[in-house]
Amino acid sequence: MIGLVVNPVAGVGGPAGLAGSDGTAVQRRAVERGAASRAGERAVLALATLAARHPGLEVVTAAGLMGAEAVRAAGLVPRVVWPDRPASDHDDDRATDADDTTRAVAALARAGVELILVVGGDGTLRDACAGLAGLGVPVPAVLGVPAGVKMYSPVFAVSPRSAGAVAADWIDHGGLPAAEREVLDIDESALRHARVEPTLYGMLRVPFRTGRTQARKAATPASEFAAVQAAARGAVARLRPGVRYLLGPGGTTAEVARQLGLETTPLGVDVVLDGVVVARGASEQELLAEVARGPAQAVVTVIGGQGFLLGRGNQQLSAAVLRALGDDPLLVVAPEQKLLDLHGRPLIVDTGDPELDARLRGHVRVVTGVATHSLYPVSAPELTLA
Repeated sequence: MIGLVVNPVAGVGGPAGLAGSDGTAVQRRAVERGAASRAGERAVLALATLAARHPGLEVVTAAGLMGAEAVRAAGLVPRVVWPDRPASDHDDDRATDADDTTRAVAALARAGVELILVVGGDGTLRDACAGLAGLGVPVPAVLGVPAGVKMYSPVFAVSPRSAGAVAADWIDHGGLPAAEREVLDIDESALRHARVEPTLYGMLRVPFRTGRTQARKAATPASEFAAVQAAARGAVARLRPGVRYLLGPGGTTAEVARQLGLETTPLGVDVVLDGVVVARGASEQELLAEVARGPAQAVVTVIGGQGFLLGRGNQQLSAAVLRALGDDPLLVVAPEQKLLDLHGRPLIVDTGDPELDARLRGHVRVVTGVATHSLYPVSAPELTLA
């Protein structure tokens, strides 16, 4: 049996520039800044891929926005096992929290589900891990469907459709090879002050498929800092007057800001024009307003180990923002070693917009030094399974 649990507020803080979505106060601020969660939409994408190969499948799930709604939207049949009362129309409107995720995952395990798709980010998978602790029943495999802001843990598929394909493979083969993988999460209050302090919260048994499940994020070793500086100098040399640069999060882009003599938001998106920060920690809507004022380009780096360019931790650079940037939206900067460490695996874009992802895939110029660059392949996993 396949199960599904959705965190309906997962990722809402990303487009709002809040470095996460944990806690009702942050979620309220995100909504005030015009953000909305896409967790339900991404759940449907995963399930639609599953439905294409297994039409009419019964999916064990939670009520309303925590699962049943997405199952129906994908054309599958929900079997609601949580809450342990008859579902009602009011379930769709009820606010959910971390405890709901924990209880729902536990209920699915007790129902005998063999693989649970959990839609959210690191915090959601942390709650799922808690729900499976000490149950006294066989522990199912778990696969994260990426819908959060922070996705450091190696428990996620690279995209929603990839998650659906893994679930379909699971059914076809009566299970898949699975490995124990770490569930990591970061203190968001520390994250907003540029302190990345991942904590191990447990292990989950995760099915593995090459190219469909993501690796753990890798930190840049101190020994590579000279290479980061050189890459940043190369990016600075390419900045043009009169252009607004949207500096994305990451150590390499932070070094770009340092070399410009600027104090920026290390884990947010800041707008720089002619050596001046004109917008700090901008939301999606604020970035759209800045881009409308004149020529602009996003400066992004590569997430070490995972290879993501877009869709992990920089959701403010949304599909709408990237489209508004025009035909040349990205200035990519990274030390050469980050590319070598991918061992030929392509960089990944996951904007949630298939048309835009198709435009971005191919090859991208990556600035690696003052006078050096690499042309490196870019993949859009959602398109390979669409």
